[in-house]
Amino acid sequence: MGARKHIAAEKRKEAKKSLYFAKLVGVPSSPRKMRYVVDMIRGMEVDRALGVLRFSKKKAAIDVEKLLRSAIANWEQKNDRKAEAGELVVSRVFVDEGVTMKRMRPAPQGRGYRIRKRSNHVTLFVDSKNTANE
Repeated sequence: MGARKHIAAEKRKEAKKSLYFAKLVGVPSSPRKMRYVVDMIRGMEVDRALGVLRFSKKKAAIDVEKLLRSAIANWEQKNDRKAEAGELVVSRVFVDEGVTMKRMRPAPQGRGYRIRKRSNHVTLFVDSKNTANE
């Protein structure tokens, strides 16, 4: 790796140290279904978001709740203290499309219908309230 790339990589690594996030890769549900759940909690306080996810009837909410708890734990680990009530906010959260498994289903007259089994990747950022406002 050249010196310029090495310096740029070090800058990216330093910038990531101040971010508190968690990633969920390869969730076996469609991105559209996951975005519906993620849109419910975007910008919320963490405690309220956990409550919304806990009582949601969507199956994707279970995965997002686990991811949110992981992001909170990452924040606590980097700051060496427990998060107080109402201190953290879901600052950014987005869903990207993952790999799509392609399958065939038998159809009439010797044809085959294609089935696409989609997956997604979720990235969730948490931040303290005063930092998120600025």
